[in-house]
Amino acid sequence: MTATLAPPVRIGKAAVGALGLLAVATGALESVVTPTLPLLQRELDMSPAEGALLSIVLLITGALITPVAGKFGDRYGGKRVLIRLMAVVSVGGLVSALAPNLPVLLLGQVLQGAMVGALPLSFILVREHLPAGESKVAIGTVSGLFVGGGMAGTLSAGPVAEGLSRHWMFALPTIAVIGSTMLVNRLMPHDPPRRSDDAGVDWPGLVLLSGTLITLMLVLALAPDIGAQPLVLGALVVVLAAFVTGWIAVERRAASPMVELRMLARPAVWKSCVLTFVICVGTSVPVYLVPQLFDVPADEYGFGAGATEIGFYLLPGAVAASLAGPLGGIGARRFGSRAVVTAGIVIMAAALIALAAVHTEVWHLIIGKMMIALANGLCVTAMVTNTATSVDQGDTGIATSLVLVTRVLGFAVGVQASGAILTAGTPPGSDVPAESAFVTGFVIAGAVTALCLLVARTMSKGVKE
Repeated sequence: MTATLAPPVRIGKAAVGALGLLAVATGALESVVTPTLPLLQRELDMSPAEGALLSIVLLITGALITPVAGKFGDRYGGKRVLIRLMAVVSVGGLVSALAPNLPVLLLGQVLQGAMVGALPLSFILVREHLPAGESKVAIGTVSGLFVGGGMAGTLSAGPVAEGLSRHWMFALPTIAVIGSTMLVNRLMPHDPPRRSDDAGVDWPGLVLLSGTLITLMLVLALAPDIGAQPLVLGALVVVLAAFVTGWIAVERRAASPMVELRMLARPAVWKSCVLTFVICVGTSVPVYLVPQLFDVPADEYGFGAGATEIGFYLLPGAVAASLAGPLGGIGARRFGSRAVVTAGIVIMAAALIALAAVHTEVWHLIIGKMMIALANGLCVTAMVTNTATSVDQGDTGIATSLVLVTRVLGFAVGVQASGAILTAGTPPGSDVPAESAFVTGFVIAGAVTALCLLVARTMSKGVKE
């Protein structure tokens, strides 16, 4: 006799609403650091390079956790893994809220990075328990609420940090995460584990990639002090080379590698990865530099903006980023991926060079940041679409995971390099970087982004049907 599996339990609006609330809470918790980074640097006596490290550890952890979360979701059930991930996030939020110093805050952010794996698990649960048409609406709703939560966090972090304390700006969204997780646990039915035919989690690859990213960030953070610590920096470079070599060797031999390096031999994939890396470097430079420039005292060359004002100034960029995804998808379908990527590169390079030349008014920075966010969204959406439709259907997940890893790596390198530029450009005895350091950062990012045109012009015009 053949056993038949019972159909999955259909969920109602309350369960979808609980997932939406969780998306709002996690989006808010994820976004509180960016507008308040200058405030955190002052209160915790951080250098610009250390501040850059703080702003990227959550993203790095998320990129490492996401593929593992997907495999565990298949093995043990999506709801079970989601609840446990959010337990880790809640602990991370509480650690961040209570952190007395930078090392403890970094630990909290590392734990919070588990939230990046929660959103795909939410999509899996929605698809499991709703018909195809309704699941698309629900996924769109949850995605939109996550973006909305990020905007709410950007706006509210400053007033909370300045009106109460930096501790509460982590504590309040963490409380919301705990409450919404309890609702999801109560309202969402359990989904049965799905049989997995792969060889399991690539733990050696995960550990080596983690070591590679962490060591790379330390190298970039220490680069401005190379004169004072040449031996330490040299030793880290050797360790970095060892991690990279070991990771490549492990991934080439793994039965189920975390990142399928053989896929990089395909032109559509390696071109998308190169473009994604460089464009994310260009995007991450203003993501870090613009809030720092807002924070520079008005009697110098900046605007003396507080955390509340910085959050308000960054909001148009967040709105532009949320609109860029749909626009990029529509543009790729109508004009082809190459046209959308080329347009995005031109917009971004022009905006970066414009920021280097003109940044004397608040609206200069707001418009520049907004155009860069829009261009980044256009490019990344078009490249993911190009990658996903240029390979066989069975290779879609592998190819897009490569783009994800290079996106995180590009963002991390750009932010950390920006912090290093500001640290190197800060005169001895001063807490304010020289204006030329900001100009240098914007010019380098603009020039590097413009070089992407050499790769973009070799992309295929359209996508594989």
